Amino acid sequence: MSKIEIDRLTADFFGAFDNRDGKAADVARIRRLMLPTGVIVCVSPTFAAYTVEEFIGPRERLLAEGRLVGFSEWETSERTEIAGDIASRFGEYRKSGILDGEPLEGGGGKTIQFVRTPEGWRISAFAWYDHP
Repeated sequence: MSKIEIDRLTADFFGAFDNRDGKAADVARIRRLMLPTGVIVCVSPTFAAYTVEEFIGPRERLLAEGRLVGFSEWETSERTEIAGDIASRFGEYRKSGILDGEPLEGGGGKTIQFVRTPEGWRISAFAWYDHP
């Protein structure tokens, strides 16, 4: 059951940024999927480390203000390891949308760390890189 729950949590995470077909992205859902003290790190193209709130704010604005439309990202491969109440997932992903009127296509890799809490599985940390 744990792998199914982690797959669902990961799909919910990727779906938080989806604003295709005019629907509003639900980036705030990241607050429900992560521990409040979770750590988020981008290693490329520019290194940056974020708190949950630092990560959510700019992405909510970008997706809600019309600069990034028709956007989605999705996993293309993954490897998940579960050890009791902790899990780690490594995967590749793709993304697509229109940013400031120009096509945006790309992808990269993500690693997501999970912990089982009394309320169920949550993300404790994630990191990603974008392909150049």
